[in-house]
Amino acid sequence: RVTLLELMMMKVSDKNSVTSEEMHVFMRHADFLAVCFQEKCGAVLKLTAAADAEDEEALVTIRLLDVLCEMTSNNGQLEHLQTFPGLLETAIDTLRLTHLAGKQAVNIFTATHAVTGREEISHPAMGFKSHLIRLIGNLCYKNKENQDKV
Repeated sequence: RVTLLELMMMKVSDKNSVTSEEMHVFMRHADFLAVCFQEKCGAVLKLTAAADAEDEEALVTIRLLDVLCEMTSNNGQLEHLQTFPGLLETAIDTLRLTHLAGKQAVNIFTATHAVTGREEISHPAMGFKSHLIRLIGNLCYKNKENQDKV
């Protein structure tokens, strides 16, 4: 699943080679990806425990977030995902929970807290909070209703 999402990520981020037919396919799959993210976003919080650093569900959720960020960077898919029920609320709630989880244990979600001395900790959840903020920002872009919710 992670590999499939990485392939989708590469295709979505390469805006020059995407045909209108492929864009239509991405829009049809955007709902499915948003629902999957909403259902699995809590799995990332398990990564705060060192034993769960390779949790497959969490890795899938991280890649789902990456794909959703790229999709909302494209105007055609942005308008569709801005009105998707509950996506913005889920992103905001997940951001709050990751912020709290980062305060209670070693903060694996941001790069600034993951440096110990001179070595940097490489963790799959690195940058998760910044990607959540990017998604929230994209969902609020030129959308007064979503801006008011935030």
